Amino acid sequence: MTSPVGLGLTSAEAKRRLAAEGPNTLPGSEQRGTFAIALEVLREPMFLLLAAGTLIYLLLGDVREALVLAASIVVVITITVVQERKSERALEALRDLSSPRALVIRDGMALRIAGAEVARGDLMILTEGDRAPADARLVEANDLMLDESLLTGESLPVEKQAGETAYSGTLVVKGRGRAEVTATGSRTEFGRIGQSLAGLDIEKTRLQRETARIVRVVAMFAVTLCVLLAVYYIATRGDWLAGVLAGITLAMAILPEEFPVVLTVFLALGAWRISQQAVLTRRMPAIETLGSATVLCVDKTGTLTENRMAVVDTIASDGDVARVLDAAALACELDPFDPMDRAILAAAGPRAAALRAGWTLERDYPINADFLAMCHAWRSPRGERRIAVKGAPETVLELCRLDPAEVRKAIEEVERASTRGLRLLAIAESAWDGAHWPENPREYRFTWLGFVALADPLRAGVPEAIALARRAGVRVVMITGDYPGTALAIGRAAGIAVESGVLTGTEIAAMDPGALAEAVRHVNVFARIRPEQKLQLITAYKTDGEVVAMTGDGVNDAPALKAANIGVAMGRRGTDVAREASALVLLEDDFQSIVGAVQLGRRIYENIRNAMRYILAVHVPTTGMSFLPLIFGWPVFLYPVHIVFLEFVIDPACSIVFEAEQGDEGIMERPPRDPREPLFSMQMLGVSLAIGASALAAVFLAYWWGARDGYPEGELRALGFAAIVFSNVAMIHAVRSRHLTIVGSLRKPNAALWWITGGTLAALALAIYVPTVADIFRFTPLSAGQIAIAAAAGVAGIAWYEAYKLARPRARRM
Repeated sequence: MTSPVGLGLTSAEAKRRLAAEGPNTLPGSEQRGTFAIALEVLREPMFLLLAAGTLIYLLLGDVREALVLAASIVVVITITVVQERKSERALEALRDLSSPRALVIRDGMALRIAGAEVARGDLMILTEGDRAPADARLVEANDLMLDESLLTGESLPVEKQAGETAYSGTLVVKGRGRAEVTATGSRTEFGRIGQSLAGLDIEKTRLQRETARIVRVVAMFAVTLCVLLAVYYIATRGDWLAGVLAGITLAMAILPEEFPVVLTVFLALGAWRISQQAVLTRRMPAIETLGSATVLCVDKTGTLTENRMAVVDTIASDGDVARVLDAAALACELDPFDPMDRAILAAAGPRAAALRAGWTLERDYPINADFLAMCHAWRSPRGERRIAVKGAPETVLELCRLDPAEVRKAIEEVERASTRGLRLLAIAESAWDGAHWPENPREYRFTWLGFVALADPLRAGVPEAIALARRAGVRVVMITGDYPGTALAIGRAAGIAVESGVLTGTEIAAMDPGALAEAVRHVNVFARIRPEQKLQLITAYKTDGEVVAMTGDGVNDAPALKAANIGVAMGRRGTDVAREASALVLLEDDFQSIVGAVQLGRRIYENIRNAMRYILAVHVPTTGMSFLPLIFGWPVFLYPVHIVFLEFVIDPACSIVFEAEQGDEGIMERPPRDPREPLFSMQMLGVSLAIGASALAAVFLAYWWGARDGYPEGELRALGFAAIVFSNVAMIHAVRSRHLTIVGSLRKPNAALWWITGGTLAALALAIYVPTVADIFRFTPLSAGQIAIAAAAGVAGIAWYEAYKLARPRARRM
């Protein structure tokens, strides 16, 4: 049953093979090329409008204007390609992280690597819950069964023996094995049938669907309005080409093509920012949901604690500590990866190591929901047979058939240790002289030996993170398989509310759904919970209207992870099945990362809302000034080149300035957002349009004042356009925060804000005062007083919103 590990590949040889054969990725996981992105841009409405404007200028014989618009098309394509590539690089980095992982032997040592780094010739170790990242020939199989349904469509698992092939994409549902990689990437059986295992879902999110509906409505409105304006212009002024050009200008002014860009960039870069908190986003909707989470269901070991187990005490029933440690070591896995097994083997020392090396493991009874212990049957070189078991005290004590007094004494020992936050594993052993090993470990007559006490320190920073979560209205719940007293002690030390006590798996099993629903409203610590009961708890919370985030790591956790609003898999100790069922993966298994992700999720959503508010508001003055001068009989004010200038301000403001915002200081002092609340609520639309309408009124008044005083056309256009630009910049600063005034928000660092502000004002000065550029824009230079009037108009448009933020109580949100 045992075999030498083998040295596997050397790191140098693996690197050479990866360089020669390429990474272990499948068709369909490549990034789009620049040309492919550019082709998509050519189908965008803004490009089509710019192209139509260019054609009309050519028909009018205005080659210079046509060349300017043609150049702007190139710039628009360049900006869009840069944004898309930036987003795709962020997603590609996450996709690489979320690929199936592999445990390989390199340089004679076990090493956990990304599936993409597996090379032909690597020696892989496959355990329950792993997904094979490559085709491999099995060199050892121990009760190994694989789910090959992805390849064959057959739902029943297939038993595998040494010499057979474990195919890429198949799932280990039972047992363990070692296999030598024979094919990677597109050379695998899975790759040859053209499948893709891109681990990061980029499906349309609720926000993207909601935004797409808004864009469609606005686009229909824009088409209708621009046709009406073109007809009006032709009817009143008789120039049909100029009328069509005026209609195109209006359509460009109305169309909010920035909406999809904002969501693509914010969600992709948001996922990247969350990954800097050691949290991998596998499904984009999780970013939206994070800000709505009301309950965090977390495991104890490795999440709240450091998962750095150490044996701190050994309690022997007969005083023979060495015998207890020997038996505990024999009950550990052959290749120990569990921190408890490692701690026990370290404490047992060389004697136990020699025992394990000299004896042969002949029967392994795995832990399961009905048998909360690990039991190994060994044979010595002389034929002696010995069975060792370690596990939950209640399971092992039952196996030993002790009298009630002995059981009470042992349980009292457990209770005393649990109040100190220690985990006690009960240890027992048995001899066997039967002809065959029994199928059920309960058939052995075990002798009670004692306990091994292990300590796992609480992670530094966990109490502060839990306190922050509670201030944010997020309830933290511990769900563990540990002893109730230990769970309570750790929960109390972590800062979890434990006033309502602990609820055990046995008690949950006796409850009906109504009783469980009532219990979960008060209890925050659940102990001795079986994996399938986690699903019951998640269902109870969701039925009660909670938005639940849950952590898990095992194969049996997958249903609960899938059922949770936000499934969070453990990255270090979690199985591939758990990762695939989850929306997020904790790369460091640290609770603080979850709270940090919730905070970032709130910030990302807040920034998206502010960017959308800005987009809605900023299009109002541009749209209004595209047709109001014509209605009043004044000359055409805005041409396509002016809209292009404004778009070069709006686009980076949306995708750079607002995305880089740090969020308000009190973002974690507010209750979670209602997930049913639409992004474009009536309140949000009303405030945004009111900001835009007031800005339009201020700009129009400045333009009307200039027209009344008989300003020449070029001077009047420059005055009105400068007022729009100043209004645009003022809106960027005002909409950065829904709570802080412009002066207050200046304390928040945002380098991109000042680059965009300075660049915009510099470009405006260039357009007004450099004769060649001014000719393109049909501007005449303005005096300092006229610039001051334009600036005053821009600031006046948002003055009421600033006053409103001051007058409004901070607790209420707009």
